[in-house]
Amino acid sequence: MARIYPFRALRYNPSLVRVGDCVTQPYDKITPSMQAAYYARSPYNLVRVILGLPELFDEPGVQDVYTRAARDFREWRLSGILAQEAEPCLFAYEQRFTLPGSGKQASRRGLIALGAVSPYTEAVVFRHEQTHTRARTDRLNLLRATRAHFGQIFMLYSDPARTVESVLFPGPHRPATVPDIEVQDEFGVLHRVWKNSDPAVINIIQGALGDKKLIIADGHHRYETALAYAAERAPASPGRRGNMEQPVYPEAAVMMTLVNMDGGEGDSGLYILPTHRVVHGLRGFTSAGFAAKARELFTRVEPVAVDGRSAEALLQTLARVSAEAGPDATAMLAVTGDQVLALVLQASARARALPAVPERKRSLDMVVLHDGVLAGLLGISAEAVRAGEHVQYGRDAGEVVGPVLRGEAEIAFLVNPVSLAQLRENTFAGEVMPQKSTDFYPKLLSGLTIYALDEQG
Repeated sequence: MARIYPFRALRYNPSLVRVGDCVTQPYDKITPSMQAAYYARSPYNLVRVILGLPELFDEPGVQDVYTRAARDFREWRLSGILAQEAEPCLFAYEQRFTLPGSGKQASRRGLIALGAVSPYTEAVVFRHEQTHTRARTDRLNLLRATRAHFGQIFMLYSDPARTVESVLFPGPHRPATVPDIEVQDEFGVLHRVWKNSDPAVINIIQGALGDKKLIIADGHHRYETALAYAAERAPASPGRRGNMEQPVYPEAAVMMTLVNMDGGEGDSGLYILPTHRVVHGLRGFTSAGFAAKARELFTRVEPVAVDGRSAEALLQTLARVSAEAGPDATAMLAVTGDQVLALVLQASARARALPAVPERKRSLDMVVLHDGVLAGLLGISAEAVRAGEHVQYGRDAGEVVGPVLRGEAEIAFLVNPVSLAQLRENTFAGEVMPQKSTDFYPKLLSGLTIYALDEQG
């Protein structure tokens, strides 16, 4: 099943740079303002490699953001800004954080390692959501240019015995040690990393994970990029077999953070936040026309008063509508320029509303939104969504409602998050949710460890 390997990671050299000034959020979570802040923070900030600004390319040999990223990455290695571990290691990764909106203190523990890439058809790695074509192309161009993985693929696995945690992290029989990396990000999340090169520990972890199936929590685009690149670079005759120490060829593995999902939502530090939608570029859209169509799909379509349409008031209204609808119903808010609509679909009416959708998948609010509303009511095809047309996404309610109130978009949808149980059940059943169906919080920082396909020294 899952093949896990230690690796000689590249890490920022703390004697030359402040690590906290150089690491970033995942590339797809970096806003323009964050990008500018990262640029200002350090000339060695990883944003210059993973999401470089499109500046003028008047330097010899630099044609685009990808060749410039490769140049910077190469120079940072040669100058010692990035230093390679002397021996293969696994890494313990802990995040301590405050859950947004609740004030709850929580922590999450995972394992950073290489994992063998495996096509979805082999039923070792499972995806839970669709991807966008444009993002996959962008990441593949960067990987080809730099031949390195800078961010973690966030993977989930099931292990009620918690074997990995028991041998990797401090416990009753293992004292705590000073972490090799400790940084706090811009959201107040504390990230701590410890390296471990003990062969006995590595053997136990490889054995414990050897029969596991993995679910991609975050990083679908990067995983599919790694798959594509591995296929490009696969030797016709490898000449050697992969073993427990290394994959059959460098491109056949990708950097992962693996987190045990047993213990239930929250107990394992796994929190899923909603990702709201805003829709733009719809010809002939009217609020009244949408409401009339919505009544053909939903069991309840009702205007609701929301004071000032603030993000807080809208989310409070969504919580109230959801509570009134009951735990088995789908509930969401639709915000247009002149009204806020409560949309409710009771479980008993889902088969009638979405007859072509499998029963298990109909229970997912995001499927109702994408199949029933975006495609069915608004005429936005799945192909258009994959191509990044008409639909944009945001964690913050104000972020998606703002364009509607300014007249820059036609309608926004505020939704409830997918539960960990729903994700697990649907994913292992082979069901794939729409793009951006989940938002695991907090994110895994990019740049804590780097997997360079070409080692030095």
